[in-house]
Amino acid sequence: MSAPDARSTARPGGLRVTIALWLALQAMVIPLFSVIAPGLWVVGALALPALLLMVGYLLRRRRLPAVAVSAVELAVWVAVITLVGFPSQSLLGVIPTGGVFDAARLLVQSASNEILLGAAPLPASAGVNFLVVASIGLLTIALDHVVLTARMPLLAGIALVAVWLVPAIAVPSGVDVIAFAVLAASLLFLIRAETRTRERVSTGGGAAGVTPVAIAIGAVAIVAALVAAPALPPPPVTAAGGGLVASIDASLDLGDDLRQRSDVPVLSTYSDAPTPPYLRVATLSVFDGEVWMPDRLRSVPLEEAPLAPVTVDEGIRLTEYRTFVSIDRLSSAYLPVPFPTVGVSGLDGLWRSVPYNRTIQTGESNAQGQQYEVVTHLPRPSLEQIRAAQTEIAESRVDLQSLPEGAPPIVSELAAHVTAGATTDYDRLIALQDWFRGPEFTYSLTAPVADGFDGSSADAVAEFLEQKEGYCVHFAGAFALMARSLEIPTRIAVGFLPGAFTGESVDGMRVAEASTAQLHAWPEVYFSGIGWVQFEPTKSLGTQTRFVPAASAPTDEGGTDVGAPTPTPTATPSSTAAPNVADRDADTQAGAITARAFDPRPAATVIGIVLIVLLAPAAAGALRRGVLLRRARSGTVTAAWRYVQDAAIDLGVDVTTSETPRAFGSRLVSVAGAPPQETRRLVAAVEHASYAPSPSASAGDIGRDAATVRAGLRTATSGRTRLIATLLPRSLVVRPGSAFAERVASVPASAR
Repeated sequence: MSAPDARSTARPGGLRVTIALWLALQAMVIPLFSVIAPGLWVVGALALPALLLMVGYLLRRRRLPAVAVSAVELAVWVAVITLVGFPSQSLLGVIPTGGVFDAARLLVQSASNEILLGAAPLPASAGVNFLVVASIGLLTIALDHVVLTARMPLLAGIALVAVWLVPAIAVPSGVDVIAFAVLAASLLFLIRAETRTRERVSTGGGAAGVTPVAIAIGAVAIVAALVAAPALPPPPVTAAGGGLVASIDASLDLGDDLRQRSDVPVLSTYSDAPTPPYLRVATLSVFDGEVWMPDRLRSVPLEEAPLAPVTVDEGIRLTEYRTFVSIDRLSSAYLPVPFPTVGVSGLDGLWRSVPYNRTIQTGESNAQGQQYEVVTHLPRPSLEQIRAAQTEIAESRVDLQSLPEGAPPIVSELAAHVTAGATTDYDRLIALQDWFRGPEFTYSLTAPVADGFDGSSADAVAEFLEQKEGYCVHFAGAFALMARSLEIPTRIAVGFLPGAFTGESVDGMRVAEASTAQLHAWPEVYFSGIGWVQFEPTKSLGTQTRFVPAASAPTDEGGTDVGAPTPTPTATPSSTAAPNVADRDADTQAGAITARAFDPRPAATVIGIVLIVLLAPAAAGALRRGVLLRRARSGTVTAAWRYVQDAAIDLGVDVTTSETPRAFGSRLVSVAGAPPQETRRLVAAVEHASYAPSPSASAGDIGRDAATVRAGLRTATSGRTRLIATLLPRSLVVRPGSAFAERVASVPASAR
């Protein structure tokens, strides 16, 4: 028999299979809506697969070779991507040039950074749109070949399920049963549509076994998704090497992290500041009523662009402090640093600074194992100066003062009530801070979960203000919203509390150690001429913000007063404390981004599961062949004959019930390349065993002949066919004489 994959065959029902594959691809895309905001990628995910699949269908109708079909589809993919994404850099709008490849590389790099440092849902930027649509297009070409040419819808189903799982790994959550039901239905339709094309060219075996097998495959896929996805390891604290390594999700989803049973020491610090500083990893400025979203801002290479000096009004005391940080067990793409940072030195790898908020991040390195020095210039106004300062901010594209539409009235009502006796913005903020830290409130990690308001939404804040029990997320969120109701600009910082002193000291500076239990969120308020000032409303945690009168200010508290805002030459300079509209990219706005580092373990787990699923049929097939061959060598003729039949089924040779063993053996020799002598001996043994009480050959000869016939059949086929037969042996689910085994019996050899 000639290899069935040498040319494309326009089997009946090809259009049905094409449509079924497009529907399965669309079902696979559904989970992406949980991690990427709707945008142009949605149109591309609908249109590009449809175009590519239709091109493949039309080319197969003209009986082009399979390789040519895939090549044309790839050319169409390149032309469409070039026309839509890079028309000005291409020839005639569709022929890519070197400029197209450079622009595509930059888009992929940009999208990779956004995915690495982003929080769901990612904005549909140009890079993300390009990466998603281009990837779906390539996957379409690959699956089109697998399903329409190789006729292996099960392999395509495994790939679709694996891709469907990726968003669930990126954003751990419960399984979306409805979304997976859609995927399962589309996969069942795809398998059924493909098997119907086999039935139409069979000799009449009917549909026996088709529907049960399809249902079984769908059930296995559903069980795999429902069981394997929730079992995948969550990113916060996982085993690595000789100990535990933590990672931080720099959003307000800190509840699960704080409730982890394992308290992992992550970093240690020592500083010449009078008290160990808080260490931030990100700031969250935008609130849409449901979630606080971290700043999405322009970053620049830390080594090339110095952070701007801190600027304060004349007369405001500015003190330089040095903090030394050693990261022990923290895998993070963001660097924990005190605020306001003006310089960082001692880092390994490539790091970038965000001028607007003075955070430090990376797209290629990791905080794990870093030891570095941070220089900060901290404004230290007196009580009189901060009371006189206005909580005003220059024009900014980020709304730092408004409450979202439909904010619960309790927020503004309580803010007005608590601050009724205050006369300055600073006094109002102190009144809020004292109220939260007063006897009415209780710190609790469990009450919000038990009462159903464990989150950062406006409704969760309202419930927290009613219940007066919660943790840092609730205290910080409520403080920020109540301050905004008073038209005071606020944002939230996420990072680590200073931790506890260890009893050790370095150069007279005491060492403090922070663990995952010190993950924290706190609000910050902007004062004109001073900058961002942190407050600490969380009951029983951290250090309260409190400024003292000028007459009571201590004269020597460590550090060095700087008379002019000049960055220290021994450190790598960085950015400014005050918001600066010029620091923003022209084409970006505040949006979702997270400081979660890339953790390879979930991806490795997915890859491992996929590999196990892919290799399981091969392992089962090898086990079955071994059992049959051992039985054949022990003298069981039926096992030897079944061994050969299974080999034929795996290689695409039809095995019918209408042929005698002699006719089947003759066809194996004349059409499929089986060795004549061994085949004749094996056929004679089968016939003799059917009509005589003893076999006609020795046990060893039967097993050896069966193995030789199988080897001959495999040698006569292409390497690709042999690989498919090994990885996905059809004989595991197809029995001799079934509708599947007889799928091409009526097709003349010349058409095959």
